[in-house]
Amino acid sequence: MASMTGTPPSAQLRTDQPHPARVYDFYLGGKDHFGADREFGQRILSICPQLRPLARANRRFLARSAGVLARDHGIRQFLDLGTGLPTSPNLHEVAQSVAPDSRVVYVDNDPIVLTHARALLTSRPEGATDYIDSDVIDIDRIMRQAARTLDFDRPVAVSALALFHFLPDPRPADLLARLRSRLVPGSFLTISHVLPALQDVAAAYQAKMGLGTLRDRDEITALFGDFELLEPGLVDPYLWRPELDPVEQEPGDEIANLGACAVARKPTD
Repeated sequence: MASMTGTPPSAQLRTDQPHPARVYDFYLGGKDHFGADREFGQRILSICPQLRPLARANRRFLARSAGVLARDHGIRQFLDLGTGLPTSPNLHEVAQSVAPDSRVVYVDNDPIVLTHARALLTSRPEGATDYIDSDVIDIDRIMRQAARTLDFDRPVAVSALALFHFLPDPRPADLLARLRSRLVPGSFLTISHVLPALQDVAAAYQAKMGLGTLRDRDEITALFGDFELLEPGLVDPYLWRPELDPVEQEPGDEIANLGACAVARKPTD
């Protein structure tokens, strides 16, 4: 089953201005970006060429973590905040390859993501996918809409990858506190975030399109609240269960200490 919830239209699509989701697609080698995105992306890569392998490592972390949650922890419901442009494998493709009855809800507010949302809604018949056009800070609205597809009386895995560095303090902590309180024990939270080593990149983003806050490892860990981190804890994306990746990893020394990620579980006790 695939559906799109009734949502308000996104802001007007501006192809003459770079957008983080489209620039990220450029880093990943995708095709859903415009001249302004490529120009900005090339400028960023001239500052930090490691950003491209970091983006790829982050994408593979998404696939490995979703697979672990579906296979090893029996998770069948996923809520993906700040989805970005469709890049295979998508979260539902990973989850439903393990458990075809998995249900996945994507959330983003970029107009071009909305135009490609159908690519995110190719669910297997046993499961379901949905797309919500919403700002991620509106957690109350997101959970109301997501409840059409997900049962929040059962465990849900929430992912927020390469998202919260675009939000200034205290927004991430505030919205995550509300979110965590509404998830049942046995639910999961997956986060990836850039580190202060990317200060020059952050300054370039801030000047052009805004970037919230670079956070260190302790500050990122604090976003999980009382959730318990799975092994190996908060690590660089290429170091999170790399033995599960069927493709060659990016060179660790090239992207070490540029980003961090973790998966955490709400205690059942």
